[in-house]
Amino acid sequence: MAVKKDKKPPLNSRLHDARLERGWSQQDLAELVGTTFVNISRWENGSNFPNPYYRQKLCDVFGKTPAELGLIPPRSHANRIWTIPFLRNPFFTGREPLLTLLHERISTTRMAALTQAQALYGLGGIGKTQTAAEYAFRYGDEYAHVFWIWAATQETLDADFVKLAQSLDLPEKDEQDQTQVVAAVKRWLSVNENWLLIMDNADDMTMAREFLPSTQNGYVLFTTRDQAGGMIAASVEVEKLSLQDGTLLLLRWSNRLDKDTSLDQALAKDRAAAECIVEEMDGLPLALVQAGAYIVETACSLEDYLDLYKTHHKELLARPSRLMLDYPETVGTTWSLSFRQIEQQSPAAADLLRLCAFLAPDAIPEELLMRDIAEAGDPFKLNEALGVILRYSLVRREENTHALSIHRLVQTVLKDDMDQETQRIWAERTVQAVNAVFPEASSGIGEKQHYFLQFYLPQVQVCAALISQYHLHSHDASHLLHEAGAFLYAHGFYYQSQAFHQQTLDIRKHLYGSEHPTIAESLTALAILANNQGELGQAEQFHQQALDIREKTLGPDNPETTRSRNNLSVIYRKQGKYEQAEQLLKQALSISERTQGFEHLDTLNFVINMAKLYAEQHKYEQAEQLLKRALTTSEHVLEVGHPLIAYNLQLLAQLSYEQRNYEQAEHLWKQSLAILEKTLGSDHPAYAERLNDLATLYYARGLYTKAQTFCQRALSISEKILGPEHPDTITYHEHLSRIMNEIEKEQNDNYHPAPSSS
Repeated sequence: MAVKKDKKPPLNSRLHDARLERGWSQQDLAELVGTTFVNISRWENGSNFPNPYYRQKLCDVFGKTPAELGLIPPRSHANRIWTIPFLRNPFFTGREPLLTLLHERISTTRMAALTQAQALYGLGGIGKTQTAAEYAFRYGDEYAHVFWIWAATQETLDADFVKLAQSLDLPEKDEQDQTQVVAAVKRWLSVNENWLLIMDNADDMTMAREFLPSTQNGYVLFTTRDQAGGMIAASVEVEKLSLQDGTLLLLRWSNRLDKDTSLDQALAKDRAAAECIVEEMDGLPLALVQAGAYIVETACSLEDYLDLYKTHHKELLARPSRLMLDYPETVGTTWSLSFRQIEQQSPAAADLLRLCAFLAPDAIPEELLMRDIAEAGDPFKLNEALGVILRYSLVRREENTHALSIHRLVQTVLKDDMDQETQRIWAERTVQAVNAVFPEASSGIGEKQHYFLQFYLPQVQVCAALISQYHLHSHDASHLLHEAGAFLYAHGFYYQSQAFHQQTLDIRKHLYGSEHPTIAESLTALAILANNQGELGQAEQFHQQALDIREKTLGPDNPETTRSRNNLSVIYRKQGKYEQAEQLLKQALSISERTQGFEHLDTLNFVINMAKLYAEQHKYEQAEQLLKRALTTSEHVLEVGHPLIAYNLQLLAQLSYEQRNYEQAEHLWKQSLAILEKTLGSDHPAYAERLNDLATLYYARGLYTKAQTFCQRALSISEKILGPEHPDTITYHEHLSRIMNEIEKEQNDNYHPAPSSS
């Protein structure tokens, strides 16, 4: 590589010459040590000297001492003022992108007068102060002076500005009137250049801003919990540590790794236990430091701490440590103080925070909070409450999704501050809030599916756990779980649906006894799910119980009772008990025609099921007549694309297929498939069934490649939605194997090797 020669010899010729010996440009060297070429230029021309961090980096790169590289600063450099109140943290981990971003924004290469103040914001304990301190240690030598101010209150600001006046040896340093001393420091800041002022814990940034000069020639960095920097500063969020960085921090603090040792060198059992602790702490640095300090002080293992945390997390999160010299507060004390301050400012904000403590933390829909916290769903009241909480960064608000997120440890500490009865009250209120906004199953089909799965299913799952934990046997709990189960069933999530319906059944038995009509409703849902999973004996038992309850409580002619007869007949048909199935179905159909009419949806369903019963007994003429009658009526009374029409078409297609009318069968199956795709989506088990039907048709016609395409799609959907062990998945897999065997046979039959040459 050709290296361009400098126009004039540098003052630090040793560093300059060492670089040229390696054939490196200033940019090459900058990339090797993780800085900018501007800094390399300054170090070589002697206008600045690298701090200890970069001195060590340069020494490592060149294999030379600081003296050999000319990196010892002149004595005049010692006259700079440095008021960082603590030593460098040897265990500081991660944050590299954040430090780089800060350096770009408040670099001395930019004009100070045009550089906006920066604000590191985030949750208490997230590492704002440690990050600001690391920035000072890493880049501090680029500034003429580095000042640290405790900006938590008016009193601490006044006190630290008086100390700064003394450090600067200003004439006003001994004035009794502190306002004069502060004014003198502000004047000094306005006329001197290239200083860095860190204002730590500036939760009231408007107040802190009053201590800055109107015109400045230096750089300002705030740390704050307030997310709203506004015109005062450009906000940069300090987020929780990644699993890797959090694990490394904990292993270093607990003396399982040296500070310069990589994570790859950790013992497997230590790393596994540390990762579990990091997940429990949700990547919060202060909590990890507390854990590491406790492990060192008590000489317990990482596994022992993890076990202890599960039963004594409240005590551990509030426990101070003599090893944490730069951490005056614990997780518990830091957040408990924030909660009390929020309570004083806004009871509504405090209630909103308590509600968030019991919800799934990662995506809390604002509409859920609106109904519970804001009167009459008033968004202004919600915004007012959120504004208070956001000052402490206890929640995050996602503008695009209109959802909130909350740190899991914040939830833990909030709940730990409540007694058992208060926790139960808020758990019940959480269930009521989710139930109030949960979409009815019938309204969730189609475009709402993704929204529900992302934002509401996690909340319902949390509610299900709360209902179990606190024994919340209420109408709200029953309604929420039943509707969630129905929604999931409608979208093909059968296993999750079954869990919710089973829990609903248990609650209803506790509320209403074992012979209430709602018990029959839950039993019917569970029977349908058992049927879908091929458990016909279980399905028969549930349907029979539901029928008995409805006949006793609702009467033999009630629509619910006739539906139970129909449901049980379906199971009998699948079991080959055709006489029992026909007897029940004729009863249901007769009552429905008499009480609800020929065009009612129930009647149409019963006609279709009767046709299916005849078809299975090869009574094709009777089956076809019933299906055509049902289709004509359905198309007349139902909306275009109704799932019942798709089902009717499917049965007509099956009849055509069994009578070897393949063209008609293909036409009807494709019509049914198009309706299902539009109404249920292309990931629904019913859609997979139609795909497999078409694959069966193409297989029968010898179109094996086409059959393979359709069967593979059906198998993929079934594996994704129902799982690899579901009977449908197994059926499709076996079907695909048969198709592939035929394709292989065709290929072998068509293979004619060329004759060998003699």
